[in-house]
Amino acid sequence: MAGKAHPVSPLAPEGMPELPPVAGVELGAVEAGVRYKGRVDLMMMRFQPGTVAAGVFTNSKCASAPVDWCRAMLEKSPNARALVVNAGNANAFTGKAGAAAAKTVAVAAAKLVGCKADAVFMASTGVIGEVLPAEKVTAALPRLATTLKPERWDEAARAIMTTDTFPKAAVRRTDIDGKPVTIVGIAKGSGMIAPDMATMLSFVATDATIPADVLQALLSRAADRSFNSITVDGDTSTSDTLMAFATGKGVTHKPVVKLTDGHFRNFRTAFEDLLVELAQLVVKDGEGASKFVTITVTGSQNARTARKIALTIANSPLVKTAIAGGDANWGRIVMAVGKAGEKADRDKIAIRMGGRLVAEKGAVHPQHDEAAATEHFKGTDILIEVDVGVGKGTATVWTCDLTHGYIDINADYRS
Repeated sequence: MAGKAHPVSPLAPEGMPELPPVAGVELGAVEAGVRYKGRVDLMMMRFQPGTVAAGVFTNSKCASAPVDWCRAMLEKSPNARALVVNAGNANAFTGKAGAAAAKTVAVAAAKLVGCKADAVFMASTGVIGEVLPAEKVTAALPRLATTLKPERWDEAARAIMTTDTFPKAAVRRTDIDGKPVTIVGIAKGSGMIAPDMATMLSFVATDATIPADVLQALLSRAADRSFNSITVDGDTSTSDTLMAFATGKGVTHKPVVKLTDGHFRNFRTAFEDLLVELAQLVVKDGEGASKFVTITVTGSQNARTARKIALTIANSPLVKTAIAGGDANWGRIVMAVGKAGEKADRDKIAIRMGGRLVAEKGAVHPQHDEAAATEHFKGTDILIEVDVGVGKGTATVWTCDLTHGYIDINADYRS
């Protein structure tokens, strides 16, 4: 099965950025035939000794076997020597057989790398409810291991795609106390996107030297501000996995002791910015998406309530279909704010579309320009701003419209 090809998203970037090698990382991809035929579907990263890992995973109560494996391994040790990722089969809701398959892959990868299985991490994405055919993965791993190279980020990004229409990658060059460091990340995701503590699949590597506890704190905070602030369809995956790896093989820099170190500020900013870019690329490849939507909520009780209101707007089928049709129906935004369940002052709410005031003080603005709002909604980059008038909390989330293309893709996903 090659998988049905879908048109590349109209929101896709013009091309992949130039992805430099990250010292201490080798990677590559091959065709293992897990589900697809005629395309790469198995990716592996090999890390030099001394690499530490951090992870943020789905809160789904039906988490996949690879998620369970990664959580357990991180509890034992942050040391990382390999990452194995397959597309086409999520190995989720597969019971003991799925757990055994995951362990089989980890053990096979560990033998190839020369490490213990607890230093191997993994992720799987694709159809739920089918046990991963571990024999196909383990048969392909030796061939894959002999071809790993530092520059094969592009192939790795393509190997983890499912219904994605383009590979997603980002790079940042920054510094720690004036010493140059590199960060490269890849991601996949298109549907079943409403991350709950992580993203669909995303893997980030840096040559910086960062203690495992600091890397974990950095990743958790940055995930909240990036991947946990996007939604395509309101559905949280069983396989959401976001992992970061710090090899410590770059230029020697001043030691990082804690997240708030002053000389670590540039890296923190660049790392979070990279995750935001990857998260937005996922939204821009939302299944059937034709418009990228930014929703900012201000005046809420706190940041948490602001994000809940913003996500309620972003997940509303009525709001998303109005955007798809170029209908600037601000009443649907009012509806979504009202159903969010968070405090909002009806008579102080202000709504802007494309920066123009549409409604305030509990009613339509007397100078509301319907034609201008409609023109904005006919574009591909939509901005909705809502102030709920009760506090100082703010949040921004990103989403896309809901078109018939979403139905087309998901109605025949397994066929």
